[in-house]
Amino acid sequence: MSVVQKKLSKTFKEFTESGKSGGILLVVCTVLSLIITNSPIGANYLSLWQMYVGGLSVEHWVNDALMAIFFLLIGLELERELYNGELSNFKRALLPVFAAIGGLSLPASIHFLLNNGTAAQAGIGIPTATDIAFALGVLALLGSRVPASLKIFLTALAVMDDLGAIIIIAVFYTAELSAAYLFAALAVWGTLVALNRFFLVKSLVPYLVGGALVWFLMLKSGVHATIAGVLLAFAIPFSAKEDDEESPSHRLEHVLHKPVAFIILPIFALCNTGIVLSADWSSTLATSNSLGIMGGLIFGKPIGITLVSFIAVSSGICRLPLDLNWRHVFGAGLLGGIGFTMSIFITNLAFAGQSSVINASKMAILLASLTAGTIGFLWLKLLGEPEATDADTDTMDFDTTEV
Repeated sequence: MSVVQKKLSKTFKEFTESGKSGGILLVVCTVLSLIITNSPIGANYLSLWQMYVGGLSVEHWVNDALMAIFFLLIGLELERELYNGELSNFKRALLPVFAAIGGLSLPASIHFLLNNGTAAQAGIGIPTATDIAFALGVLALLGSRVPASLKIFLTALAVMDDLGAIIIIAVFYTAELSAAYLFAALAVWGTLVALNRFFLVKSLVPYLVGGALVWFLMLKSGVHATIAGVLLAFAIPFSAKEDDEESPSHRLEHVLHKPVAFIILPIFALCNTGIVLSADWSSTLATSNSLGIMGGLIFGKPIGITLVSFIAVSSGICRLPLDLNWRHVFGAGLLGGIGFTMSIFITNLAFAGQSSVINASKMAILLASLTAGTIGFLWLKLLGEPEATDADTDTMDFDTTEV
């Protein structure tokens, strides 16, 4: 291998292992999708995603099947957090839990106040989501300028935020329900749990095969099929021993990280950010739905996260890590306003079949996420220096390596 090839291989490896690389690729795919959509071949590009394969459109396969794998990874990460991470200790978990409650409730309230009683009320869940990849990617750009425990706090907050989004999807965005298919899906899932808990089956094969069946039955039931990914995650055997290489859950999470970051999410971005910019595109940002989305993400997220966290700390329920202050929490709240993947996902569910509303909602999401990410980056760059403490170790007791 030549010196140039070795250098390129090393550069590629460093890129794929970087905390910000997934976010960079998502940005590239989003910009590419926008450019192609608004070019002379835009109509052909959009029709590509509507082609039918195996009874479903390509877009449907991406949003229901590939994203189920993304949700599987989210479920595995959540399980790890509950056993070994920030959420494993009740008292330490309380701060990100309260922060997530604020980050879900205030953005939803802002959208609801602006859209109550209208057709756009269905979009109430859109500004509640946080994109983990983007938020942590922005934080990675800041490096040592911010405390290590801020990354821990934001990770735990984003995981809880995603859990809330999953519950919102399951409860509020379920189509016509088929009880028979839903019961069958839960029965298969229960069988997988039994294989884990009672028969101690460690091979991943039966879980993956059973998970595919749960996905199909969920798809037929009317409950969004991606929920199958989360259910499967909690059926797969997990070892409470941190970084146990023999743990099926640990092995699968390790295998899925790069395919999700570098294949699934970029495809999702290419498929779902094809926004047609009409001559009056800016006027769509003045609708109550768009204002609710942007207001929820840009203002609702940081204010809700900071306010509820402040109330919880002031009441003595939990405390801030010693190297964090309220500027850091507000900065994390700003980064929580990067909705992107999950917000776009919920948009597709909330306004299914309403292409113009979906188009306008996606534009609002992109602008709000860009604004929140930029302000959050600048805020933490200028005001994010760690607090000086006498005990550097007295932060959140958590592994601060790359998540």
